Amino acid sequence: FVVKTCSIETTLFSVKYVYSVVFENLLDRDTFSKSDPICVLYVQGVGNKEWREFGRTEVIDNTLNPDFVRKFILDYFFEERENLRFDLYDVDSKSPNLSKHDFLGQVFCTLGEIVGSQGSRLEKPIVGIPGKKCGTIILTAEELNCCRDAVLMQFCANKLDKKDFFGKSDPFLVFYRSNEDGSFTICHKTEVVKNTLNPVWQAFKISVRALCNGDYDRTIKVEVYDWDRDGSHDFIGEFTTSYRELSRGQSQFNVYEVVNPKKKGKKKKYSNSGTVVSLLMILVYFYFRTQINFTVAIDFTASNGNPAQPTSLHYMNPYQLNAYGMALKAVGEIVQDYDSDKMFPALGFGAKLPPDGRISHEFALNGNPQNPYCDGIEGVMEAYYRSLKSVQLYGPTNFAPVINHVARYASSVKDGSQYFVLLIVTDGVISDMAQTKESIVNASKLPMSIIIVGVGPAEFDAMVELDGDDVRVSSRGKYAERDIVQFVPFRDYIDRSGNHVLSMARLAKDVLAEIPEQFLSYMRARGIKPSPAPPPYTPPTHLLQTQI
Repeated sequence: FVVKTCSIETTLFSVKYVYSVVFENLLDRDTFSKSDPICVLYVQGVGNKEWREFGRTEVIDNTLNPDFVRKFILDYFFEERENLRFDLYDVDSKSPNLSKHDFLGQVFCTLGEIVGSQGSRLEKPIVGIPGKKCGTIILTAEELNCCRDAVLMQFCANKLDKKDFFGKSDPFLVFYRSNEDGSFTICHKTEVVKNTLNPVWQAFKISVRALCNGDYDRTIKVEVYDWDRDGSHDFIGEFTTSYRELSRGQSQFNVYEVVNPKKKGKKKKYSNSGTVVSLLMILVYFYFRTQINFTVAIDFTASNGNPAQPTSLHYMNPYQLNAYGMALKAVGEIVQDYDSDKMFPALGFGAKLPPDGRISHEFALNGNPQNPYCDGIEGVMEAYYRSLKSVQLYGPTNFAPVINHVARYASSVKDGSQYFVLLIVTDGVISDMAQTKESIVNASKLPMSIIIVGVGPAEFDAMVELDGDDVRVSSRGKYAERDIVQFVPFRDYIDRSGNHVLSMARLAKDVLAEIPEQFLSYMRARGIKPSPAPPPYTPPTHLLQTQI
């Protein structure tokens, strides 16, 4: 059982530690497989001496030597005795009731024992079952760095070794950060991608503290495995990197050879067991500090083509997403991690609405102007497809109404606790360029950013003009206070190999690349310092009516 610590409190003699959990040689309570262990931490009250549950690790299937990813973070007070109890169970069902599972033993210790042991690493035998050897717990403590930032990361691999007899491999990655004593502590596992030698893993968010404890040059080890149902995962190979290396982003520097040391020692011509590529590395400054409010606006103008025809950009192919769907999913699935309730306003523009055929540039995709919120990105996708069946594509292409819609909300919360991101997916030339520029100039004073994804073959010169990387957007002699627009053409991200997952990873990376700096520029300009945790955002009641 490994426990680690990270982050210093300002209170005298109070230090916050992160504890990592590792067990060795556990008792096996399953007949036809190994145990599926979970560890539960209890802390004893100072006054009443009662044990209260502090937290639980994840469950790891089929293993007697679990190395848990989930850590425990506790304050260590030099002047106090803090009693801990670690209970271990073999999970037999989905029930949260621990009495429904097999007890594997327990360990008692104090925080002082862990912190005061050599290298802050404590090993103790597991007890609790008479006459049985229950294994060993290893508790490791590391002082927690005060850094609260996080990173968004994504990886893919190429030409990994084939490990399965009747198939390819089912690869997954395991990340470890190095410790001061030269050992490694697990900090993340990716999902398993089935039957492929060229996997693309989903993007994941991890705190900088967990990854390297704020030390950008600390070694990070990554192991590649082929998943097996019985828990005896086949080792494919490994590589090392660091936060500083990964922060270079997708480049030739972040292509890593996966090496199996045993194979390298036996075969003279052995070079590697494949390569792993870092696709995405975005530092998220607003981790646990600012609530992100994400709004989607979709172009329903006639230039997109008849949705019933395969040539249409809105064509509903039963086998794959259209360009609009891919853009929504790629960006939305990442941004939604920072929206606590995952309820997103979804708007359309440039369509004739039933029943009277009114042209609208700001209508709710779910058909409810009083409550245009959709449940997650999947809810947005469903509302988008329903709208395609009910509205008539028309025109013109006006951006100002949807920008002003989000700006109304952003203007009501300027203390840095909320930030608003508008994603506009469009195919054509802007019809209200002057009004759009004015809206952007006004919005540049507010806590918001605008992402524009251009789909289709059209020329997007006007969009490039709105993306103020070179020349700041201006209207009526006034320049935007800061650059808040990021434009990317979707066609630049079509992967020739047909790997849509890889295409979307690249799209999301470039689309979101400027958001952290845009957010910081707003905070810096107003002297706002991050708060520990933002309150949930509740829209003012007078803004809930979507303007038609």
